[in-house]
Amino acid sequence: MATLTVPSAVPSVSEDCEQLKKAFSGWGTNEKLIIDILGHRNAEQRNLIRKTYAETYGEDLLKALDKELTSDFERLVLLWTLDPAERDALLANESTKRWTSSNQVLMEIACTRSANQLLHARQAYHARYKKSLEEDVAHHTTGDFRKLLLPLVSAYRYEGDEVNMTLAKTEAKLLHEKISSKAYSDDDVIKVLGTRSKAQINATLNHYKNEYGNDIIEDLEADPKDEFLALVRSTVKCLVYPEKYFEEILRQAINKRGTDEGALTRIISTRAEFDLKIIADEYQRRNSVPLTRAIVKDTHGDYEKMLLVLAGDDEA
Repeated sequence: MATLTVPSAVPSVSEDCEQLKKAFSGWGTNEKLIIDILGHRNAEQRNLIRKTYAETYGEDLLKALDKELTSDFERLVLLWTLDPAERDALLANESTKRWTSSNQVLMEIACTRSANQLLHARQAYHARYKKSLEEDVAHHTTGDFRKLLLPLVSAYRYEGDEVNMTLAKTEAKLLHEKISSKAYSDDDVIKVLGTRSKAQINATLNHYKNEYGNDIIEDLEADPKDEFLALVRSTVKCLVYPEKYFEEILRQAINKRGTDEGALTRIISTRAEFDLKIIADEYQRRNSVPLTRAIVKDTHGDYEKMLLVLAGDDEA
């Protein structure tokens, strides 16, 4: 469930554009007006605003926002204003350029998006960067990381509910054998994680737990310092329990000394339109504190206000 709130009576797109232009005019920027408009429009509406703004004023709205805003607030508004596929393409490109073995953003995009969302992100990547996402992933990653990430970003998973229980039983046994022998990058492990539908993987992991007594995540915690193993764990979480993965990222971003604004901005801007309500419920269950209260405690100013609006806080 989304946390984005769109008013029942939305002004015309030309009126929204006029108000945004007004927010950029005169002495200082009217940040509240920008939040009130863009923070309460869905992707289709934001795309239309961008198109109409460019046609009316001869300027890309993103460039206008870039000139007027600063810091974390600017980053949040720019990411939010992008079409979801463009946003994923941008985040994926940044991730390849800054790739380290502890960077899980590529996996996050590949495993938490639907088959069509990931396909659209790859198409947006083509349009924006004049090359393929797969090409950049292959260029910037190495070894076992490349071996896992390439099939993940290339996948187009079946999304139906049908599962093959015989296959689930066979692959649960296979996964248990490979994990027991610490062969985490074995071709068969990669094949299951990189190609099977989420429903099929779920059935396999349920059988794994019933047959071998442990959740597979527990068996993948053998070496906390192994960064490839951490990526495999996160891959499983993203495919089967995405709300738990996102909750953990938010908890680490907010609760440690010094807020990780990059992670906080990414999760709020990418999930507000899809499943942030489910993630926020998981956050409250896990931390006994509402996500919005944690945001208030760790952020301030217009950045805080925009985060709260996207997180569905009607008081913001």
